[in-house]
Amino acid sequence: MQQTNEPLRIVLSGGGTGGHIYPALALCQRLKETNTSVEFLYIGSERGLEQRIVSEAGIPFKSVEIQGIKRSLSFENVRTIYLMYTAIRQAKKYLREFNPDVVIGTGGYVCAPVLYAATRLNIPTIIHEQNSVAGLTNKFLARYVDRIAITFERVRNDFTKYNKKIRLVGNPRAQEVYQLVDKNQLNINNLEAINRVKQVLIVGGSRGAEPINEAALKQYELWKDKPYEVTVVTGRGQFETLNEKYKEIIPHNVHLKEYISNMPEQLMQTDLIVTRSGATTLTELTALGIPSILIPSPYVTNNHQEKNARDLVDKQASRMILERDLTSETLVKEVDHLMGHTEQRQMMGKNAFEMGIRDAADRFIDLIDELVNNI
Repeated sequence: MQQTNEPLRIVLSGGGTGGHIYPALALCQRLKETNTSVEFLYIGSERGLEQRIVSEAGIPFKSVEIQGIKRSLSFENVRTIYLMYTAIRQAKKYLREFNPDVVIGTGGYVCAPVLYAATRLNIPTIIHEQNSVAGLTNKFLARYVDRIAITFERVRNDFTKYNKKIRLVGNPRAQEVYQLVDKNQLNINNLEAINRVKQVLIVGGSRGAEPINEAALKQYELWKDKPYEVTVVTGRGQFETLNEKYKEIIPHNVHLKEYISNMPEQLMQTDLIVTRSGATTLTELTALGIPSILIPSPYVTNNHQEKNARDLVDKQASRMILERDLTSETLVKEVDHLMGHTEQRQMMGKNAFEMGIRDAADRFIDLIDELVNNI
């Protein structure tokens, strides 16, 4: 990023889920490391997670009122149109006051009024699509913005009319995660460490995934006497109930945890992970080269988690169990197979690592530089 006497001013927008927020924060952190003169403003919704997360990160936050459009005929869509109009007006006010050099949207319906307002004010704009299938908001914004940053090649198919705008940059979270770990441990899955018990991590996200917890624990006796340890991260909403139910009866090689705060470090001690296939999760797995069994959530827009997972499965970097096929038996059978075939598991980790884009934040910064200085 070129240094000037004037600070670089960047507006970020994204919300609804952590998958839209954390890439933005990772980009902010890298920009602070590479540019001593940079200022941020985050525009989001008070109803999403972003206000708390962004404020805790120390980034100025402003909000607009907006809601997603219903896919069926509904009177609420009339209100959505009204809120969109008023949110665009409010966003224009914020943008005129802050006078940014570039506006970046990382997903979620709150981006629609903010990025659209920026294009009307002739401010350079970028949208970032983290998934293998484009979200509705990014599809809407694609025709207006200057650049479309993508994480997976597959998503180009959703932006065929705008191919000249597309840049493959990856997910800034990958670079952040890679920088957090001890590089000496990166070959942990390629070494048969002496006196180290193999580790399987089962996690459904910070709030947990009930179907995954049930499959992991309902027939807990299936894990007994396995030559590896199993850690089930239940999520904050389910830990107390499950711990009370199972703590006295599960095998000694099975451990329950509520939440893991240092996930990158935990992943480096993991031989196999069973998890969902959200964009941020896959970014972390490919950044570090962790073999995985993916169980896509079927409750997401456009079934994008299954399409995310298929990107890894097609490259033999992961195995997949659809939730409709998930039982205790299928889960244990799949875990047993991979834990018993070390070479296959190691190859999966190697293939995952080759998919990772570990300089994603720097690529994004180059894209900002290109846009700000040349548009």
